[in-house]
Amino acid sequence: MDDQRPGAAPDIDRMNAYRLDRLRAELKKRDLAGMVVVDAINLRYATGSRNMQLWTLRSPARYAFVATEGPLVMFEFAGCHHLLAGLKTIDEVRTATGWFYFTSGGRLEDKAKRWAAELADLVQRHGGGNRRLAVDRINPEGHAAFKALGIEVVDGQEPVEQARAIKSPDEILCLKEAIAVCEAGFAAMEEAARVPGRTENEIWSRLHAVNIARGGEYIETRLLSSGPRTNPWFQEANERRIEKGDLIACDSDLIGRHGYFADMSRTFLCGEGKATGAQRSLFQLAEEQIRHNMALLVPGVSLQEVAERSWDMPELYLPHRYMSLVHGAGLCGEYPYVPYRQDFAAKGYKGSIEAGMTLCVESFIGASTGGEGVKLEELVLVTDQGAVPLTSHPCDRRLAA
Repeated sequence: MDDQRPGAAPDIDRMNAYRLDRLRAELKKRDLAGMVVVDAINLRYATGSRNMQLWTLRSPARYAFVATEGPLVMFEFAGCHHLLAGLKTIDEVRTATGWFYFTSGGRLEDKAKRWAAELADLVQRHGGGNRRLAVDRINPEGHAAFKALGIEVVDGQEPVEQARAIKSPDEILCLKEAIAVCEAGFAAMEEAARVPGRTENEIWSRLHAVNIARGGEYIETRLLSSGPRTNPWFQEANERRIEKGDLIACDSDLIGRHGYFADMSRTFLCGEGKATGAQRSLFQLAEEQIRHNMALLVPGVSLQEVAERSWDMPELYLPHRYMSLVHGAGLCGEYPYVPYRQDFAAKGYKGSIEAGMTLCVESFIGASTGGEGVKLEELVLVTDQGAVPLTSHPCDRRLAA
């Protein structure tokens, strides 16, 4: 389980077994009969399967029943059972009962009752008398149908996110594969940006092309902006033509091979010229924030302690601060989440940093008075000795000088 040699390949069957064991341990800890997994990312974690991943993220057309002590029954989209061949996590396959409005229309309530009845029967057969069932995604009609059948529904997102938080060595290898693809994509974007006049969309497309060509899957956002659009953050790519000397800032949010989340941010210059003093100053502040906050990530430190000890951002940049200092990364952005100390009372929660977590350390530096901004982010693995970077794509030396 500790094969981290360069080029080592993940054992997917072993990884899937580890993830399912983690989920069942969390269900047992909460005295639950099992869980209905509907969310497409959670479903992938529990079963190792995917099918039309982006469509099923919004259309709950497939789901699984995971008994805490018993079988995993997969309910697959009609005509797609063959996609599950060879998955050792799955004990039985049935055809799903879809009850979202697109396929149900005015029959939605009746179909929700049929959906709930089949799952309630599994709880009855495999729950040992326990009728407490976790569900990660459910509409009012489904909740009412379960209640009428005597099933107590509890939140399923907490146990699955807690399970996902600690990564196995195979998961780390999957993350490294996704990061390698992402970093190749960043290199392609930087190469394209050597020629001024291309649009943000043209530069952004290079990352997509590399990801797809190398077995990646999709990108969750369009967070690339240039020049005056880099500040404030969260402006997505558009048709703006990038000029020589503009900063280009990008947050990858890339889902790579095996569904793992390569989340990193870089800021680089357009063209062949030198950076301005203002651009270098922004970049150096962002690097300082990343280094300081990364050093705080040791096992046992609480999320609140990380916030309280975090880098002191100068007042000029606080109004445009990023949404978090640190967040988890696995199959997507996930638990834990650490807001700024100024926001912790309103947004923070209890929890601790643990060895085996993979975390993104974030920085955005952009003045509240305007001008350009710099976005940086590193993905790290928490070890017994502290945080070790998994991302290694070099920064633009003209900004770091």
